[in-house]
Amino acid sequence: MSRKHIVRVTAAAAVAMMAGGALAACSPGSTDGVVEISYVVQSDATSVAGAERVIDAFNSTHEDIRVVLNSQPAGGEGDNLVKTKLATGEMDDIFNNPTGSLMHALNPDETLVDLSGEDWMQYVTNDFISTASTDKGVYGAPQGTSLAGGVLYNIPLYEELGLEIPTSWDEFIANNEAIKAAKPDVAPVLQAFGDTWTSQLIVLASYAAVQQEDPTWAESYTANEAKFADEPALEGFEHQQDLFDRGLLNKDFSTMTNGEAQTAVATGTGAHYPMLTNAIGGVLQNTPDNVDDVGYFAMPADDAQYTAATIWQPNALFIPKSTTGPELEAAKTFIGWLMTSEEACTISQESAIPSGPYVISTCELAGDVPRVVKDVEPYFESGKTAPALEFLSPIKGPNLENLTVEAGSGIKSAKEAAAAYDEDVKKQAQQLGLDGW
Repeated sequence: MSRKHIVRVTAAAAVAMMAGGALAACSPGSTDGVVEISYVVQSDATSVAGAERVIDAFNSTHEDIRVVLNSQPAGGEGDNLVKTKLATGEMDDIFNNPTGSLMHALNPDETLVDLSGEDWMQYVTNDFISTASTDKGVYGAPQGTSLAGGVLYNIPLYEELGLEIPTSWDEFIANNEAIKAAKPDVAPVLQAFGDTWTSQLIVLASYAAVQQEDPTWAESYTANEAKFADEPALEGFEHQQDLFDRGLLNKDFSTMTNGEAQTAVATGTGAHYPMLTNAIGGVLQNTPDNVDDVGYFAMPADDAQYTAATIWQPNALFIPKSTTGPELEAAKTFIGWLMTSEEACTISQESAIPSGPYVISTCELAGDVPRVVKDVEPYFESGKTAPALEFLSPIKGPNLENLTVEAGSGIKSAKEAAAAYDEDVKKQAQQLGLDGW
């Protein structure tokens, strides 16, 4: 979902990297009793630097295995390269890829190694496993932290007005009305339609509540048996319309950008911002003194019993079936070390700002992570989470962000926007050849 943070590398740059040796063939093989395996990561500086640190730590303690780092482009170019290398049997021994629909696009039962029998798998959350598996196996090992979708809020404002974290939509509206009455210069809810992709968050972050109410909804949706124009999924569109109808949005909602909204909720000129928790990176960069003034709570449902945190799962590490013999065992050893090593956990947190809890219990967040990240943990502990819909269904229409802008701007009613989105997804479902469409 966080598409604004994706780093893309041109084909020319990739060729230059190959010429310089940054990209190599798949497994280097075995020499002098040392098994060499290749690990490929995206070529942005952060990914490469983090991978270099874990490889150096692993290689220094495993004399019989040597991990070699390769890199490749991110984005669509990288996706196509992964598919090509898998098809030709030239994929590196370990590679990073999203789970969910993008994993299923790799035909995992035919191309990837089943990791379900590995000892560390017992420590991985069921939510993550559901996005990294098929009926025939579990193929991914989680890399990095999760991130949550919901509502970012200004903590000092809540403390000043004596507000409590809402667990239902009515409670959320009551808080907003109290803010509107007490603080006329503060926007109760920020929307940043200047970056249209942000408009999707209310609908997308409402999915956990849908799954809490109907655990089979994603399966029914994929089979064309459930619709956004019907309850419970209609609720997200209805809430978007409700905020506009009640006049609770910032006056410049149509032009505000994501960065401006991050600053507003951090400094208290806005009370709430429906967004992903990885926005805390922007807060840390632009208003570092306010990083712990931002908290998080799950998108409230109409019925409080269904309120839950919608989780965007981390990417995963995969092993291609072209890796066999000693290289396969070495690749499993390296992944096992990454999943269970305290040193690997420490490096992970030092290499990038955590945006949510880890989905493997062998790695816990350090005590000095931002408050917004800590606020997600209780939802994990209580089991009140669900993966975002994009991890459970391959169907996502291209016009959702335009329709949520319209629902949130009074151009279309919630019912009209949801029905239009149900039409929007048909073409994609038919292109995917899904049954029932």
